[in-house]
Amino acid sequence: MKLAISSNGKDLESEVSEVFARCPYFIIAEIENGEIKKFEAIENEIQNAMHGAGISAAQLLTEKNVEAVITKNIGPRALDVLKQFNIKVYFGSGKIEDVLKDFSQEKLKKV
Repeated sequence: MKLAISSNGKDLESEVSEVFARCPYFIIAEIENGEIKKFEAIENEIQNAMHGAGISAAQLLTEKNVEAVITKNIGPRALDVLKQFNIKVYFGSGKIEDVLKDFSQEKLKKV
C-alpha cells in the first residue's frame, strides 16, 4: 500500500505535521506485510499558496497514486478531493515511523 504522511521533516524520525495542506513535506511510503519497503520525502511547494492549498495538496497526492493519507488535521475541501479519488484518510501523531507501524497494526482512527 502506498501512503502519504504530512510531515515536518524529510525522514521517518520526523513528526507528523499539525496541518495537511501547509505541511513542509509529504513522506510517501510503501508498506507491504506491515513493513516499510521504501519511502521518499517530497517538498510541499503548495504550503505557501494564497488560496486552495488543501485542494492542490490533495490533487498532488492523487497524482502520486497514494491509497491513504495520514495527518493530524485536514480541511473539508482537501478531504472531499481525497474521498472523490477513494483515498482513505487517517489521523495520526508522533514520529512517522511509529505512525506507520500503528497504521500497519490498524490502530489509527479513520476519518
